[in-house]
Amino acid sequence: MAKYIRIIPRLDIKGPNLVKGIHLEGLRVLGKPWDFALKYYKGGADELIYIDAVASLYGRNNLAEIVEKTSQNIFIPFTVGGGVRSLDDIGRLLRAGADKVAINTAAVHNPDLIYESAKVFGSQCIVASIQAKLINNRYEAFTDNGRELTGKEVTEWARQVVDLGAGEILLTSIDNEGTGLGYDIELIRQIAGLVSVPVVACGGCGRYEHMLDAIVKGNADAVCAASIFHYHSLGSKVDTNQFKDEGNIDFLKLNRGEFNFMKEKISPTGIKDIKNSLIKAGVKCRV
Repeated sequence: MAKYIRIIPRLDIKGPNLVKGIHLEGLRVLGKPWDFALKYYKGGADELIYIDAVASLYGRNNLAEIVEKTSQNIFIPFTVGGGVRSLDDIGRLLRAGADKVAINTAAVHNPDLIYESAKVFGSQCIVASIQAKLINNRYEAFTDNGRELTGKEVTEWARQVVDLGAGEILLTSIDNEGTGLGYDIELIRQIAGLVSVPVVACGGCGRYEHMLDAIVKGNADAVCAASIFHYHSLGSKVDTNQFKDEGNIDFLKLNRGEFNFMKEKISPTGIKDIKNSLIKAGVKCRV
């Protein structure tokens, strides 16, 4: 039986706000994460992913409160990552309501954390987050939200984290992230063909056809996207005073109702419409 493909909005967090950048940089505030999360839940998302975009940089992990608030009204699985450094961090996020925890920087520094966490909480709860960039025809793994080169080749690292017990890989292309130009199909194909666990493709989605390519050509088990959902969920009016705590709020001062991510009309952009289009193309989705 063909596998069901998951459609997963990704919510990057800085402080109390939802943010979005390009190549994981230049983060700008878009709104409050739970407002977007609730809309995606009602709109048919299969799962959600929360990532604290600056947790490793600032040596913090403050997603527990956001996770707890979200879990009160949203009843689909969600993954949380960013600043996860210990078994205690993982346990706290799972108790707050997360279903899975994504680990990147701490796993690179201490690969045994994946083994230990999988043993304690189960592989199904542990997601290896791999941020990849193509350098001299070789995919290299990065940490700190794309800031630090690890020296690890991505296929070797992917094989290692699965051997250690990771139950899923969140695979982000730094080169494509935030561009809306499509996923890195070759990167996805390499990792999906190598490991035995689900691969979630992330980075570059600007239209539904990009998801179809990641699934059909890349053999991704799930497609994760942000811009295609976030920018088309924005209203045209907002009180910017409530967003001053973190990040660049200049974008919120624009007439966002006229903003168009790809400078052209994109259809479909809603999760249910995207699923229906994928189904018409022969992809199995839950509706």
